[in-house]
Amino acid sequence: MRPDRPRPTTGFRGVLYSATGGFVNLGPSAKDQDEAELERRIARPLSGSFNTAILSLKGGIGKTSTTVGVGMILAEYRGDHPCAIDANPDSGDLAERALGEMLYQKVKPRTITDIVRDIDQITSLTMLTDYMHHANRLHLVAGEQDPALSDALTAAEYLKIKQLVSQYYSVTLTDCGTGVSHPAMAGVLPEATNLVIASGYAVSGAKRARNTLQWLADHGYEDLARNAIVVVTDKDQVSSRVNKRAIEEHLAGFCRQLITVPHDRGVADGDRISLDKISGGTRRAYKEIAAAIVDGYV
Repeated sequence: MRPDRPRPTTGFRGVLYSATGGFVNLGPSAKDQDEAELERRIARPLSGSFNTAILSLKGGIGKTSTTVGVGMILAEYRGDHPCAIDANPDSGDLAERALGEMLYQKVKPRTITDIVRDIDQITSLTMLTDYMHHANRLHLVAGEQDPALSDALTAAEYLKIKQLVSQYYSVTLTDCGTGVSHPAMAGVLPEATNLVIASGYAVSGAKRARNTLQWLADHGYEDLARNAIVVVTDKDQVSSRVNKRAIEEHLAGFCRQLITVPHDRGVADGDRISLDKISGGTRRAYKEIAAAIVDGYV
C-alpha cells in the first residue's frame, strides 16, 4: 500500500484539501515543507545540556522580546521544557514579558536572588520549579527588581545557577544585560554554547553589534563570535531613508547567520508577548532563530 501523502495546511492546496474532505490531496506546498523542516530542526533530540546567551550593547532593541518569543517557540515544538534565565543586572523584565505584568505581580515574587540564597538546599527539579515561573511550557527564572541586588550578581553565582539548571533542562536561554563587561558575563560567556546578538536598524545599533562581535573575538571567544546569530529587529519601524539591506549585509559578514524580525506592535509595545498575537512574519523569524540555535548545539 502507498503511504498517505502528507496533508497540506496552507494556501490553495490546504483549501482544496479541506473543501473536498481530503479526497483531493496535492501534498504540502513548498512553504509547508519549509515550515516542517524548521520545526524538525527545532525539535531535534539533544544529548546533554546547552545554553544560549542573548545579549546586546543597547537596551530597547528587542533582546528580551527575542528571548521570550524564541523560548515560547522552543517550548511549543520541543518535547522537553526549555528554561530562560533573566541575568540582566539592570532590573530585567523577562518574566513580565512572558507572563504579563498583572499576572506576574499576583504570583510568588521569587527571583534569581532567591535561588542564589537557597541554592544549597535546592536538590530536585520539584524544589527548583518552586522558585520559577511558567509561561505554558517555558520555565523562567525571574530577574531581580531591586537594582542594588540585580547589579550584584557575580560570575560565581551565575555559574552555580547555570550548573543547577543544566541538571534538569537541555535547552537554556540566558537573557543578559546590555554589554559584555559586567562581572556576571565572566560566568555567562565561558558557559555559553552559542550567542544571539540583538541589534536594530539604526546605524549606531549595527555598529554596536559589530563591536560586540569584535570584542568577543579579541577576548578569547572567537568561536562564539564566528558562530553567533545576529537578530535585527525593526522595533521602531524605521523610515524608508534607512538602508536596511546595507545594514544587514554589513552585519552578515561578522556572524554565522543573520535573521531579521519585522516590526510588530504585539512585540514593540513592551507588554506581554503571546504567540497568538504576533504576526506571521514575527513567528516565522522566531522559528528561524530557534532552529539556528538548536543547529548550534549539534
